[in-house]
Amino acid sequence: MSKRQDDIEKCEFLHVHEDIVSEVKKDMPGKAENAALSELFRVFGDMTRIRILSVVSRHEMCVCDIAALLGMTQSAISHQLRLLKNSKLIKSRRDGKTVFYSLADEHVVSIINCALEHIRE
Repeated sequence: MSKRQDDIEKCEFLHVHEDIVSEVKKDMPGKAENAALSELFRVFGDMTRIRILSVVSRHEMCVCDIAALLGMTQSAISHQLRLLKNSKLIKSRRDGKTVFYSLADEHVVSIINCALEHIRE
């Protein structure tokens, strides 16, 4: 048995704590919410998208600016921006022929900051 398995506590006898299970079950997200959370975290699971979120959290930027900053093609950036916009993590604003991107709302900043705090512990 591996050390990791030894560290996991096991119940000495089978006894379900119905009151605890019932209480927790009331507040659990449903299947649709879990699917949406899973999809959101999948979007966050790409380093390029994280980098884009990081730069647009500091300043509204167009595709050209983001591509230059990250050393990538505009096409590659546009593809990622489309995914981020479909996931409602960023928003766009047109000024003439130029489209500027920024974070959709402060929740995105909170998610990133919480994750950074967690990995820096």
